[in-house]
Amino acid sequence: MNELKTTFQSVQKSSRKLAAISEDQVQTILSDLAVLAVEEIPFLLAENQKDLQKMDPENPMYDRLLLNEARIQGIAKEITQVKNLPSPLGIALEEKTLENGLQLTKITVPLGVIGIIYEARPNVTFDVFSLALKSGNGLVLKGGSDADFSNRAILSLIHQIVKKHGLPIEAFQLLPADRAATKALLEAVGYVDVIIPRGSQGLIDFVRQNAKVPVIETGAGIVHTYVDETADLKKARQIIHNSKTRRPSVCNSLDCLILHEKLLPSLQDLLEPLLQSGVQIFADQKALEVLPSHALIQRAEESHFGTEFLSLKIAIKTVANLEEAMDHIANYSSKHSEAIVSENPKHIQRFLSEVDAAAVYANASTAFTDGNQFGLGAEIGISTQKLHARGPMALRELTSYKWIIRGEGQIRE
Repeated sequence: MNELKTTFQSVQKSSRKLAAISEDQVQTILSDLAVLAVEEIPFLLAENQKDLQKMDPENPMYDRLLLNEARIQGIAKEITQVKNLPSPLGIALEEKTLENGLQLTKITVPLGVIGIIYEARPNVTFDVFSLALKSGNGLVLKGGSDADFSNRAILSLIHQIVKKHGLPIEAFQLLPADRAATKALLEAVGYVDVIIPRGSQGLIDFVRQNAKVPVIETGAGIVHTYVDETADLKKARQIIHNSKTRRPSVCNSLDCLILHEKLLPSLQDLLEPLLQSGVQIFADQKALEVLPSHALIQRAEESHFGTEFLSLKIAIKTVANLEEAMDHIANYSSKHSEAIVSENPKHIQRFLSEVDAAAVYANASTAFTDGNQFGLGAEIGISTQKLHARGPMALRELTSYKWIIRGEGQIRE
């Protein structure tokens, strides 16, 4: 435990030096890292394979753990995108002069030291470093044992570039992949400013319940799409299929299709692309009655609603109107991403106004809930809470602010 405390102290001390880095230097470091990641694809894939060999390919986390050449190329592209974004630091949010002559400026500053607890997602190691460096924050990473070879390989490349440019590698550290390290990070009061968990609802709940350090909840997505009676069925078919199958193991994938009962005669047609893609369907009684007998279709249980499947599975709920649809979402949503498919402007506006989620869509796939897709570069996570940040958390969300006060000898009576 003393060794981990020393690590936290080292990250905190080293992170203060990041404030002195020029924007040009940040851009050069990220550019060099993007190049090195592509050059070292064979090394990264070999280390990633060591992790993959320990996991069942049927495990929903397998796809998150998997690195391949295309994904690493994509990661390098995202690093470059972050490099090209404006710096979030030193922005004057407010300026004023008081009657006594004091000049006040409210400016953006780094959060300080960010702790990230994440599961089998090695891409997170690249993403959060890029964002942390660009926003001037130190980083304590706590990856899961499932991805330890991959994470350490990635961090070795990061340290190689950081050291090359004369920065302290101590500002960016990966803890051991054991529970003792998790406990130490959750209790690192005075050293770590905020912890961001990325992973399952179980992980997020554990961090929230046990952390003594402030926590920003991210990740878990129980996602719904409501197909209204006025929906364009061609749009609906495409949106449902894309939301579910584009990448089912991520948090923005569709978990529950909510259908207006007047569209039951069209349900089989709406679901055909899903069945062709091998999606298992858990249908409520009304939906089950209009669907053909099929190996992939079975009756929904109560437990299927409010489940983040993270795989090729989906639940179907039939409702009589928009009100019922929004009530179902309110009961089961994780406040991540919710969508309506409708051609009724009043229904769309009610849905957008009344549904409580970080991202609310009209006539579009929830697969777009992503920092990169929102034009923010990479993301450190998708916040499902309301304090400090909500939705994709990128550079601006990794800053706080402070007041700068300039005077000429004023004293307060």
